[in-house]
Amino acid sequence: MKILMIGGTGLISSACADLAVKTGYSVTLLNRAASTKYQLPAGARLLTADISADPARLSALLSRETFDAVIDFIAYTPADIQRDLALFAGKTGQFVFISSASAYQKPPAHYLVTEDTPLENPFWQYSRDKIACEDLLMTAYRERAFPATIVRPSLTYGPSQIPIINASWQRPWTYADRIRRGEKVIVPGDGTSLWTLTWNADFAAGLIGLLGRVGTVGEAFHITSDEVLTWNQIVLELGRALGSVPNILHIPSDLIALYSERATGSLIGDKANSVVFDNSKIKRFVPGFQCRVSWAEGVRRAIAWFEAEPARQSIDHEANRLWNQIIHSYERVYPAG
Repeated sequence: MKILMIGGTGLISSACADLAVKTGYSVTLLNRAASTKYQLPAGARLLTADISADPARLSALLSRETFDAVIDFIAYTPADIQRDLALFAGKTGQFVFISSASAYQKPPAHYLVTEDTPLENPFWQYSRDKIACEDLLMTAYRERAFPATIVRPSLTYGPSQIPIINASWQRPWTYADRIRRGEKVIVPGDGTSLWTLTWNADFAAGLIGLLGRVGTVGEAFHITSDEVLTWNQIVLELGRALGSVPNILHIPSDLIALYSERATGSLIGDKANSVVFDNSKIKRFVPGFQCRVSWAEGVRRAIAWFEAEPARQSIDHEANRLWNQIIHSYERVYPAG
């Protein structure tokens, strides 16, 4: 199978590229940078180009290429999908769009999410853009038989990420460092909302399993772990992995959002909600699919990655300043003790 991955060097996509090569597929990565954070899998071809900067040049570059599957990991807006429709119509047997499970209805009308759960997120523009992208692709599928498949990951992580709610995504060690130093760490709400964390290689097994599979075109799938934990459990397990007891302070999500504009989307419009995913559809289409890395194991792998090189343990000082400000404001009204 001949595959083109647009992106292919990010947290999720690097695991997918690695598995595709190990499966024996011919893999081309389209990336604007020859040097990437994640090591390219041996045997993959790198095509260096910026898909957003010069579609005409890219169209010429791909003029003699066809693929069994194209996967776009970096399409975020309807304009990105319009570009993809123009580039790949008639040139691929399957086009996989990486959407987001944050597109599902928020707040959810039912705790159990299936692929038929309505797509509606009034809190987060990112999610609404993903919904609009899906609409364009499904219209193209119905009207022009464009071979679209939708995949919706939830909070997916790997060795270089510690995916804690309301933490620093760019410098994940910041939250772990606060725990190690005994500083207070924020857990939104009362910490009892339910969530699912998915290891990137587990996600990759589901995604690669969908490629070329009969019946997947015109369908949507989410791919997540079946392990369901509260945010309290997630943070406490991080503490155990670090050898420290987290000094947790529960603060209402609405208060956090008053200080952090980003929290309106990623927190209130996503992670503050209890979400449990029904993965029966992906398991039906990809027999044997199962997420094998628990949070207890995955978080220890991530900590080991950060501790292997001290330079990886960079600190987000602006995030620390913001968290301390929120904590100070909260404790002025609700003094500790």
